Amino acid sequence: MNRRNVTKLLGHPAMILISRLLLGGIFLYAGIIKVADPHGFALAIRNYQLVPDGMVNVVALLLPWIEIVIAAGLILGVGIRGAALVSAFLLGAFALALAINLARGLDISCGCFSTAPSAGSINWLYLARDLSLLPMALHIYRFDRGMLAITGLASRGKTAMD
Repeated sequence: MNRRNVTKLLGHPAMILISRLLLGGIFLYAGIIKVADPHGFALAIRNYQLVPDGMVNVVALLLPWIEIVIAAGLILGVGIRGAALVSAFLLGAFALALAINLARGLDISCGCFSTAPSAGSINWLYLARDLSLLPMALHIYRFDRGMLAITGLASRGKTAMD
């Protein structure tokens, strides 16, 4: 398969839509779990020892809502490129936080998809997961053309009525 065919496959609207829905679903699930237990999420953030104590609660309250807004953008097709770019930034930050604490040898819960301290310790597979989702976010940013996006459907409907 040559480069042109790979680009054509990666840029296929169905492939991008699947990526959008998958990544959006992941961010939606993660955000809802954290919104439901801000105290547990704050403890998970504190355990990473990367955020100043005075900012832990602020991050614990804001980050889940940022994840939910990203999810809404990706799933509904509103501000797709912005949602993809912010998700790529967050995935990079999450991967960096995991890598730092894995290197430190800390035995802490991830806080990614569960706020329970007993959810299991961070490991290299969590880092691989975040790093594998990062190219998906960049793929969406690069190739998305708004298939089944609310903004695209609304603008097509408006021009049809004019």
